[in-house]
Amino acid sequence: MNRPDAHPALPTPPPEEQKMSGPHMSGQEIPAESTDGHPGRRRDASAGSWLPPEQYAETLMKATGFACVHFTDEHDRPVQLRATYSRTHPWQMPGGTMELGERPWQTAVRECHEETGIVVDGPPRLLAAVYGLPGQEWPYSTMGLVFDGGRLTDAQIQAIVLDPAEHDDVRVLSLEEWEPLMPAQDFARLEAVMRARRTGVAAYFDSWDWGEQGEQAPGPPAELP
Repeated sequence: MNRPDAHPALPTPPPEEQKMSGPHMSGQEIPAESTDGHPGRRRDASAGSWLPPEQYAETLMKATGFACVHFTDEHDRPVQLRATYSRTHPWQMPGGTMELGERPWQTAVRECHEETGIVVDGPPRLLAAVYGLPGQEWPYSTMGLVFDGGRLTDAQIQAIVLDPAEHDDVRVLSLEEWEPLMPAQDFARLEAVMRARRTGVAAYFDSWDWGEQGEQAPGPPAELP
């Protein structure tokens, strides 16, 4: 994602050019309409000047980022963890929210190790980009990346070490077996990720909206039938 300060600094015009009629731009005065793909600072029409970066930033969309790792077994059956903190979204891939200063792949590697004990090797292989609109339960948009963790052997799956504060079970099931255990939104994302693994084309999944599944307060984990 482009940052408001991602553009190269431009030289300050000499005094004679600054006297020219019409708006001019110093090194920090890049218009929001900039055609090079870098967002600039929004024009404050009432004041006749460009907003300072910190004020312009307050007008932009706010979002939280996450990253996770998708594993299957050697028969291409998804491996998922059961969360202890969500009754409505019980089955999840290893992963979590990005910390300050982290890049998505770093988050995926860290979270996977914390939640399973598995150290994922690179290079990163992207399976899906995920986006969700905010809702009553969370005021920010959600943007995340799903990376391919590859196929795990039976021994590797049996060696997974869970953090009991977050997960209490590991399951390996076919897509058909996963469907009745997951909300429709969650299963649709899993399907998109599996399709990306199969075709080699990364998925674009933009319906990970807050509140779509009637999000509830955390409670006991769902029981397997």
